[in-house]
Amino acid sequence: MRFRHAVVTGGAGFLGSHLCTALLAEGTAVTCIDDLCTADEENIAHLRGQPAFTFTRADVREAFDVARPADLVLHLASPASPADYLKLPLHTLETGSLGTRNALALARRHGARLVLTSTSEVYGDPQQHPQSEDYWGHVNPVGPRSVYDEAKRFAEALTTAEAGVHGTDTGIVRLFNTYGPRMRGYDGRAVPTFIRQALAGEPLTVTGDGQQTRSLTYVDDTVRGVLAMAGSDLRGPVNIGNPQEITMLELARLVIRLTGSGSRVRMVERPTDDPTVRCPDITLARGKLQWEPRTPAEEGLARTIAWYRAPVAA
Repeated sequence: MRFRHAVVTGGAGFLGSHLCTALLAEGTAVTCIDDLCTADEENIAHLRGQPAFTFTRADVREAFDVARPADLVLHLASPASPADYLKLPLHTLETGSLGTRNALALARRHGARLVLTSTSEVYGDPQQHPQSEDYWGHVNPVGPRSVYDEAKRFAEALTTAEAGVHGTDTGIVRLFNTYGPRMRGYDGRAVPTFIRQALAGEPLTVTGDGQQTRSLTYVDDTVRGVLAMAGSDLRGPVNIGNPQEITMLELARLVIRLTGSGSRVRMVERPTDDPTVRCPDITLARGKLQWEPRTPAEEGLARTIAWYRAPVAA
């Protein structure tokens, strides 16, 4: 399905900027909504001159609208990295609740399809492995990560209720550990942290014993998954992630090798409620969306490292 006009909340962020780029390439006009509390306008600088692209600085916690009819709303707005949601706990909770309500209201007014980008964090420190969409999760509602976990869990509940009560066309995707160019080096997530440290010749700080696993999905693959969900009639939730796990120690060593760094690994204390495993069951995405990741870890990491080496990433 080709959309005429998409509204992307959080569109100046890491993933949002890639989605804006992909939509424009497909011939879709894009309105990017972002309050820039955690995003960088440089992420969308390459889009500024395109007549089909509009940037509006706005906080989705307040009601908002767009001037022209929209047929797609991609709701990404939220602090998403530990460095951000730990610093902005109330903002994160309000964006997940008030912001989602306002995005849904926009979609309802315009008769648009809304896709909520939720997260694998809704599974918490999972007791099911790999995690399928029917798993309810193992989440600490008052832990340090709870502001993000519970904001997304509430956003999923609100989106589901909106579809049931008002018939709004909605879909939910649960994204697993997306990485790639435009991630901030100090956002607290493993890939940008390791790359930044390796390029600076610093020790790579691996938490705990480094055996905890993650599922790393290159940003281009995640974008394809989100847009496949947008073009479907599925409500979801649908996992979008890489079923190939990697331990944090393996990831650190891989980054050292790909950067050619002389850095070593240094073990540090593991954060509270840090998940032990994280791996999606993507049976539903494969069957219903004909989607699966295509980019091998070495290739995706090499592209990301190249971006960090470039002057623009400094």
